Order: sequence, then structure tokens, then C-alpha cells
Amino acid sequence: MLQEHAKIVQFVSLANEVNGRKKMQKMIYILKKMDFPFAEKYELHMYGPYSEELTLRVEELCEMGFLAERFEDKGSYKQYCYQVTDEGSKFLGTAEEPRMQLPDCIERLNGKSSRFLELVSTLLFFDQLDKDEQIAKVRIVKNKLNFTDQEMDQAFAFIEELQACSAS
Repeated sequence: MLQEHAKIVQFVSLANEVNGRKKMQKMIYILKKMDFPFAEKYELHMYGPYSEELTLRVEELCEMGFLAERFEDKGSYKQYCYQVTDEGSKFLGTAEEPRMQLPDCIERLNGKSSRFLELVSTLLFFDQLDKDEQIAKVRIVKNKLNFTDQEMDQAFAFIEELQACSAS
């Protein structure tokens, strides 16, 4: 019944900690695009792909005591950090065994900035288009972020790296 909730707890556990709601949204979306079995539905939103389902699941997991949410005031912005609680560790026993590649992919994602993950996830949102069309779309929907050609190249290289990582 709570299998999708267990996947989120497992994700946070494998990451050790996730710093930021936006980062969590992007990481899970990217993992989903790499064919890891996350069920949340996403739509394009202000900061790229966003899932209201994921937001609600994380709130429920915090209310159930499986995830701990810590608020950090960073001065110019506020950030929420997530960790698995002792209760959440027990709940992890209900999760299916993750694919062997999941921890490595999570580690790679968690090492990137939210801005970079926003670029990667938005490119993946338009992955049915060819590369030039993807870039054009991102430049339209993310015009205020002024992504450089170098950032675009790095994002495409990272997507290839993740595809190789998730397939191995």
C-alpha cells in the first residue's frame, strides 16, 4: 500500500541527506527518466519538472515520522533538508530491493547543484525533441537563467553519463 512512499524513503536513505525541495524534485524526475521505478507524475513548472504527488508524499512521510525535515535559513533563501529517521529506517524494510545502479546514480545527482539539475531535468522534459530543439525550448522556458553553451554541453554530457550509469 505504501510502496511508493517506501521508494522515497529509500531514495533519501541512499542519498544520506537531500538538501532542498527543488533538488529532491529534480533528482527523482531525472531518476524516473533513467527508468528507475518512481511513479510520480510530473508537469513543467516554474523551476522545471515538478510533481505535486511527490510534494504530498514527502509531507506525509514527515508527518508519519519516516523523514526528518530540517529548515535552514541561508540568508537570501530558505532550504529544507531531508534525512531518514530511525522509524524511517524500520519502514525501509517494506521497500523492494533497489536496482544495483541506483546508489551510484543518486550519488552523482546529489553532487550537482540545484541549478544544474534544473537544466538537466528541463532538457529531459523535452527529450522527445532533437538536441537543437531541446536547447531552443530550454532557452525559452528558462530564459532568465541564461544557461551558457558550456552549461548545455555539460548537461548533455551528464545525461549520457547517467544513461550509462543506469544501464550498466
